Amino acid sequence: MQEIQNKCALARAFALFRGLFLTVLTVLTACGSATEPESIADVAPEEEPVLLCGNEGRLWTELYGAIAIEVDWNKNDLECAGMPRPDGRGARLRFTGKTADGDLQLAIIIAIPDLERDAQNGEFSVNVTLIEEGNGRFFSTPDNNNCLVDITSATALDDSGGRYSIAGELFCVTPLPEINGDSSVSVPKMLFSGLLDWGSL
Repeated sequence: MQEIQNKCALARAFALFRGLFLTVLTVLTACGSATEPESIADVAPEEEPVLLCGNEGRLWTELYGAIAIEVDWNKNDLECAGMPRPDGRGARLRFTGKTADGDLQLAIIIAIPDLERDAQNGEFSVNVTLIEEGNGRFFSTPDNNNCLVDITSATALDDSGGRYSIAGELFCVTPLPEINGDSSVSVPKMLFSGLLDWGSL
């Protein structure tokens, strides 16, 4: 009988200890979950969006013909690149973005054969290519006699002497015929601001 009473007393003590332990654990957990950051500095800052055309990136134009649409891309929805041409003559600028309805992804390439690293401002004859990406449609000037670009600014981005923010206006007097097709796209006027890196290959 004494042995049974001892076991019951032990069981009651264990139950009391277990209840106390669970109570303390609950309080500690609540304290941990209620902890707030002491200041704004304790909150991780939101990452800045990557601007692939710099702070001044922009392209505006109105297209007519096989693609009839207004294009108005800004730094948040525009990708651009600028580099020397593969043949070593001049440079080319590339602008890529989606139309406002999201149906088309367009790439516009401006090739400037006479542009030089030390003389980037002024008027230049250019070749223009419009690509409807995903559909394999290409529209391009047959030579550089139909489109003209006026580079209005070329601002160095750092001390390397090779990276520039470049802006200007483009005018085409004839449409861009479709390659391997019988349609065309007219680009009467275009305003642009992008990047040019003379060190890119």
